[in-house]
Amino acid sequence: MRRRESFVCVSLLLLFSLATSVIASEPADPESAIRQMVRANAEKDLPTLSRLMAHDADIISYSVGGRKYVGWPEFEREMREEFVNTKKIEIPITELKVWTKGDLAWFTMELDYIRYVGEGSEVKRTLLPLRETGVLERRAGRWQLLSWHESFRSAQLGGPLASPSAGAGSHRLVSDAVATAMPDVSGEWEILEVEDEKRYKATLDKSGNGPYTQHGGRFVTTKFADRLWQGTWQQPGNDREGGFEVLLAEDGIAAKGIWWYTRVGNHKNIPPREHGGTYEWKRLTPKPANAP
Repeated sequence: MRRRESFVCVSLLLLFSLATSVIASEPADPESAIRQMVRANAEKDLPTLSRLMAHDADIISYSVGGRKYVGWPEFEREMREEFVNTKKIEIPITELKVWTKGDLAWFTMELDYIRYVGEGSEVKRTLLPLRETGVLERRAGRWQLLSWHESFRSAQLGGPLASPSAGAGSHRLVSDAVATAMPDVSGEWEILEVEDEKRYKATLDKSGNGPYTQHGGRFVTTKFADRLWQGTWQQPGNDREGGFEVLLAEDGIAAKGIWWYTRVGNHKNIPPREHGGTYEWKRLTPKPANAP
């Protein structure tokens, strides 16, 4: 009888200890919850992400590349794929500000999402400089992320492409500059959409206009200033259009930058520069003899 009572007491103590441990691991404030979610993402810890994110069926969130998530299942599927397809993830937070009022909190955050894909000497590192905003709610004593919005804060890929923009809140790669004569960019270019690893070719005239081999697409250059190359793209094949902004290398044979949507089918109210991705351009044909 005593042995049985002793066993019951030990079991109760163990359960109490486990319960206390779980409670202690819950973030005490919204900032701790945000940092724990980011850490869980880097550690591929889907159960922790699930616990700290609300599963309401009507919650809508947005990520880069024009992706939209409704409810938890869509996001969960994509995160499972991301965890399987990446060798390692690093997510250093560079800036985080949180405001709280009662059981609600909202935040702004800047971070670097660093993906490692491949094996051995073939491992490829990609840095995505992100900006995020979101709303949390305290439910039954636990802070949970309700909705969030994620976008690129610049076109940096493993290092700065240009000097910081002059105005606060500006999304430009470089500050405005006096317009300069556009170099002759005629010829064939390889275009890489970095996040989706899509490659296609563009054939441009000297003014930067011409077709590309993706859904019957076409680039139109609208402005060139101090190596900052801006324009629009249209893809009749999937009924989409948008803009781009790349920084041309000093030698004129490569460029890096960003692209975004302005219309997808009948959806025309897409905020400029908010949904898109990053570009890497490489000239495939020799530079024209008269090009600087």
